[in-house]
Amino acid sequence: MDWASVIGVLLGLAGVLVGQGLEGGKWSSLVQPAAFAIVVVGTFGAVLLQTRPSTLRRGVWMLRWVFAPPADSRAALARDINAWNLAARRDGLLSLERFMLSSKDKFNAKGLRMIVDGVAPDKLRQLLDTEITAFEMAERQAVRIWESAAGYSPTIGILGAVLGLISVMENLSDPSKLGPGIAVAFVSTIYGVGLANLFFYPIANKLKNIVTQQVHQQEIAAAVFYDIATGDFTRIIDERVATLLREH
Repeated sequence: MDWASVIGVLLGLAGVLVGQGLEGGKWSSLVQPAAFAIVVVGTFGAVLLQTRPSTLRRGVWMLRWVFAPPADSRAALARDINAWNLAARRDGLLSLERFMLSSKDKFNAKGLRMIVDGVAPDKLRQLLDTEITAFEMAERQAVRIWESAAGYSPTIGILGAVLGLISVMENLSDPSKLGPGIAVAFVSTIYGVGLANLFFYPIANKLKNIVTQQVHQQEIAAAVFYDIATGDFTRIIDERVATLLREH
């Protein structure tokens, strides 16, 4: 559990609620189902319009990484790299087949398979770079739904405000209906701007950082596979491991 994210969400909500209380307002006045429906449903409707369903599902699935990010696998990858390097140096490239069969990472298994199959080093690197590019593009498209939601929600909040004012203008002769209409108008704007800046943008930025780390690990692994395929068992691989373990 990433407690920093949990605390961040609570602080964001607390800031709004405490500010509302200090201004003398009631917390219950911020609860407007109509405004919530307009902003949230409208925002995700707009996101779905521009996004393939599979990409949207992937982006929503990735939301759990905000509070439960993937385990840091850099140390495990460093151990695997050292094991591959040692086995290739002592027993030859064909000895990497056992690591290929036991690997749970599809990217690493693919790299090891190409080494065992005797794929030319330059072709191996080209194929792995293409794999990394495709992976990064797919992941960033999924993350982009949260950036899109952050862009749409303030505008849709304004749309909710206009709808609320229309309701007010239609009921000028009935003072009892003016309050709810004005509330929807202003609370819609709060929902739109608040969701964008307290949730959608932070979610998108955190997920982008996680994807960047995953791509960085794949790039290190691809470089190591190239080094092993070319028979480069010098300290270059050790330097790549050091780069992998360095905080970034």
